[in-house]
Amino acid sequence: MPTPAKTPGVYIAEISPLPDSIVEVATAVPAFVGHTEKAEFEGRPLRNKPWRIASLSQFHDWFGFGPTPVFELDATGAATMTSVRYRMYLALQFYFQNGGGPCWIVSVGSYEDELSSKALSGAFSELEKEPEPTLLVVPEAVSLASADECANVQNAAILHAARMPNRFAILDVFDGFKEPDECIDPFREKVTGRLDLAAAYYPWLKTTLVSSNELTFENISNLGVLRKVLTEAVPRAREAKVKEAKAMIARIGPGRVALEPSSLHKQLYVSSPKYVRILESMRDQINLFPPSAALAGVYVTVDDARGVWKSPSGVGMKGVVGPAVNITDGAQEDLNISISGKSVNTIRTFLGEGTLVWGAHTLDGNSPIWRYLSVRRTISMLDESIRRATKIYAFEPNVSATWMSIKSRIGNFLNGIWSRGGLVGQTPGEAYGVQVGLEETMVPQDIQDGILRVSVQVALVRPVEFIVIHFQQQMEKS
Repeated sequence: MPTPAKTPGVYIAEISPLPDSIVEVATAVPAFVGHTEKAEFEGRPLRNKPWRIASLSQFHDWFGFGPTPVFELDATGAATMTSVRYRMYLALQFYFQNGGGPCWIVSVGSYEDELSSKALSGAFSELEKEPEPTLLVVPEAVSLASADECANVQNAAILHAARMPNRFAILDVFDGFKEPDECIDPFREKVTGRLDLAAAYYPWLKTTLVSSNELTFENISNLGVLRKVLTEAVPRAREAKVKEAKAMIARIGPGRVALEPSSLHKQLYVSSPKYVRILESMRDQINLFPPSAALAGVYVTVDDARGVWKSPSGVGMKGVVGPAVNITDGAQEDLNISISGKSVNTIRTFLGEGTLVWGAHTLDGNSPIWRYLSVRRTISMLDESIRRATKIYAFEPNVSATWMSIKSRIGNFLNGIWSRGGLVGQTPGEAYGVQVGLEETMVPQDIQDGILRVSVQVALVRPVEFIVIHFQQQMEKS
């Protein structure tokens, strides 16, 4: 603090231009790419412009709401969704429901635009202008027409992560509601690039994002078929009741409804079990959802509570009824550790525990260094935190005073990480080391060339993935 002025005159207070400590960068700030109802802020278009939001209400203000799902019935009353599956809005719901916080949105178009891999992949170049996002989520990649198109977007996301510091992609498996032998091998064959910068999750989830009450006969395109199906399903009761039911069903459709559509919907819902089953089938199709958005929320929750070095695994998920495919221990063996080297994390249901994230690997499952996603993300955080903090030393004299200042700041930063459980070691010396100096990390030619070299070593925390307990019977002692 400067000395309080008591005598008229000039007082000088020297302030160091260098920071006293290194600030840990954010580790779980997702960027979501997809289609939205609108994209504008105070008259400014936001299409293909990364935009930060902090809540779902802000998403409503600037990007609108979800699309109206449209279904078609066959002669038996089986419903098939015919509208394009724009998943962005429900993905944001899923994200915030699972503990998500501030995130970035890149709207690549509206619900009138075609869903294409080119549009989704093009958003990554815009995201290169924003340093804050650390996670990439493209929930609509699995809505594309083929596994090849989906892989094009996912590989573009991995390539983008490789170009940007501290960025990591969370991927879904195309057709991830099917059995492993139908979708895992095609996924593994097509995904390429820096596999340590991405993690994949399987299977898709049965969710509660949309309730039956949010759907009505107005979501069905061929109402004539609905009238026929419901009429045929009227139970053989008293003739007066049959006539009353058929008269109500006949009101379905434009120009036929004397009542408000909502009132007719309520009457049908109460009186027609077949109508209820059709709506439940429609709801189940919408609620079968890829898990990446929810996983982004889990990453945020775990990072905030425990730190990025805690693997986001063994954690329950909200808004989930269960996985679309039940994975056994045997089935998970190939998913977790594969000959291909591409690990896929599973989501499983356990008796008495609910639905849990049950995997901790990056896609680079055979790598002894980058196998665990918590290790990869911790190193990315350390790299970026130290890089940003030491950038201010550019153009400082390459002398011992600068070296000691850098060593002290990095050491203090790593000591803080170690004290919070982010590094392994009984003492700071076992957990990390920082070297900088002439004949230590540099030679005279480095100094002449204006190069300052710093060496940082860290002992990283790895998750306890396999617990082995040995039981032995002890003989009774006489």
